[in-house]
Amino acid sequence: MPDTALIVIDVQDSFRHRPYWDEADLPRFLDRQQALIDGAVAKNVPVLQVFHVEEQGPFSLASGHVRTLEPLRIAPDAVFHKRRHSALVGSGLEVWLNQNGIRRLLVSGIRTEQCCETTTRHASDLGYTVDYVAEATLTFAMTDAAGRRWSAEEIRARTELVLAGRFARIATVEEALAGPAVRLAA
Repeated sequence: MPDTALIVIDVQDSFRHRPYWDEADLPRFLDRQQALIDGAVAKNVPVLQVFHVEEQGPFSLASGHVRTLEPLRIAPDAVFHKRRHSALVGSGLEVWLNQNGIRRLLVSGIRTEQCCETTTRHASDLGYTVDYVAEATLTFAMTDAAGRRWSAEEIRARTELVLAGRFARIATVEEALAGPAVRLAA
C-alpha cells in the first residue's frame, strides 16, 4: 500500500484533563488503535501522529500534556501540530502527504465527531480516498442545546451515518489494513 498513510489524530494526554473525560470506552479504543498502528507498521504504511495544540490549558505545549496517551505505543514517521479541527489545516500534513505520493488515508483517533470527522470530510473534498476506522476512534457523551444527552455510542453511530458512502468507507481495522476503498462518487 505505497500510496496509503495512517493518521493518528489527537491521541494525547491532554484529554485526561478535560471535565468530560471518561475511560469507559478507553480499553476498546486503545486495543483497536494499537492494532491499527501495529498493522500499518507491519505493512510499511507510514504512521503520522497529529497533536492538537492551543495557547493555554491542557492542550498547550507548556502544559506537558501534549504527548501520546499512555499506554499507546507509537513510533510515528512524522509528527504534526494542528490548531484547527482538520488535521489538514495549517499543520504541514497535506504538504507531507503530497510530497510522499499519499492518496489514501486511514483516519483514527480522538474525538470521533470532531477532529476525526472533520479531517475525513476535508480529505475527501481534497480528493483523497479515506477509510474512517470508526472502531479506532474515541469520543465522549455530550449534551445538546435542548438538554438531550447523547451517548458516545450514539455519537459514533451518527458520525458513521453521515460519513459512509459520502466522504469515506467506514472500515474495521482489518478492512482498512486489507486494502483500499473504492473512490466514492459525489
